[in-house]
Amino acid sequence: MLFNSLQYAVFLPVVFAVYWLLPHKYRWMLLFAASYYFYMSWNVKYVVLILFTTTVSYFAARFIEKTDDLKKKKTLLSIALVSSLGVLFVFKYFDFFVTSFCDLMAKMSIPANPKTLGLLLPVGISFYTFQTLSYVIDVYRGNSKAEKNFGIFATFIAFFPQLVAGPIERTNNLLPQIKEEHHFDYKQAAYGMKLMAWGFFKKMVVADNLAVYVDRVYNDVSNYEGFSLLLATVFFAVQIYCDFSGYSDIARGSAKLLGIELMDNFRSPYFSSSVKEFWSRWHISLSTWFRDYLYIPLGGNRVKKVRHYLNLFITFLVSGLWHGASWTFIIWGAIHGAAQVVENILHIKAEKNSRIKRVISMCVVFVFVCFAWIFFRAQNFSEAIFVIKNMFAGIGEPLNYFMQGISDIGMSEMRFAACIGVYLIPLAIYDYASLKTDVITWVSKKPAVIRHMFYGATVAIIIFLHAIGEVSFVYFQF
Repeated sequence: MLFNSLQYAVFLPVVFAVYWLLPHKYRWMLLFAASYYFYMSWNVKYVVLILFTTTVSYFAARFIEKTDDLKKKKTLLSIALVSSLGVLFVFKYFDFFVTSFCDLMAKMSIPANPKTLGLLLPVGISFYTFQTLSYVIDVYRGNSKAEKNFGIFATFIAFFPQLVAGPIERTNNLLPQIKEEHHFDYKQAAYGMKLMAWGFFKKMVVADNLAVYVDRVYNDVSNYEGFSLLLATVFFAVQIYCDFSGYSDIARGSAKLLGIELMDNFRSPYFSSSVKEFWSRWHISLSTWFRDYLYIPLGGNRVKKVRHYLNLFITFLVSGLWHGASWTFIIWGAIHGAAQVVENILHIKAEKNSRIKRVISMCVVFVFVCFAWIFFRAQNFSEAIFVIKNMFAGIGEPLNYFMQGISDIGMSEMRFAACIGVYLIPLAIYDYASLKTDVITWVSKKPAVIRHMFYGATVAIIIFLHAIGEVSFVYFQF
């Protein structure tokens, strides 16, 4: 079930109405049923996987809390980690590693025929796996109490707004909220609706319209050169941001309608003036997850410099692999890891003192991030290299470079201008303003005429300029 579908437009209001009509003690049951219905609308068979991961994590955490034997605790933790990561490996990485191994053997003139499984990747498996892992680790560390009610725990893992693409919630934030008694708050619900509207604008108007041009180029890169490749790369940077942050906004807004607060997953990342700052603003739930459960356990920055740099690099390599079973994702992670190491060596930090220097730094970081996105979006390494080699072909004649590029990508000059004026400028203004204020709250305090004009314009743009069809979210593939 897609957020941008008619099915969800019926599903959410029904859940909302029944949730607030029910007595508190029955609400978690409704969320449990709604969440599993939401997940099973994708593929009924794969509900077994989330139930398996949930069950193993539940019992492992309960037994860990009951025993004082450190060896038993470690054994139980290992069982939970191996079980959850094992399922993830089989469905997401098995074919990749088998194929990569056979390719290596072939290069050494050793014949090997890969025996792949060809399994369909379960939606959201990377997200709910990491949520269960953090829960068990938190209980093992003594940072959280093991939940006794299996149904409430299962609801925490499968909570439908954030189930398939995050944010990856922490135990101490989401689990208590599922158990708490909530009272309807009109302001919270209204804020949630406005946040959802902004998420729909980013997803349905910006991301889905730009995806048409990005897919046209990146699905057949050998037939393009020059500005069309550069433009498709920049468009993809905006597309993936609006697609994923749009999902997060809709997820957070949906949860607010139920009186539940999810963590903010994006904070104007393209206004970052260092790569480190970018990762403190982009997919925050994942970057903090890797910080707390991989980077710090490896030693973080509390070790010698060389080991510290290695810890950074390993963390981002794993982050790249988390995103997809492909060498292009691993390279993407390596590029970001290498950039963080360089920043540490050169003592480069986010610029805060000089506005001019900060603007220059933001431009440099944005160019770097776009460069890395090439490997993320390209279908293989050779296509990524082709884009890099050919994206500036013909730049010696700037006007022709520009005009030919937008023509090749299938845009007219008017369409390009509309794209900038209707999609990108409002997005940039909103994100820039968000650095200092909560834009939704700010608009809500304006006179009724002004704010309702703003709301009406937003809804009208979504209705009249949304891309045709129900387009899936980019991060569903991870």
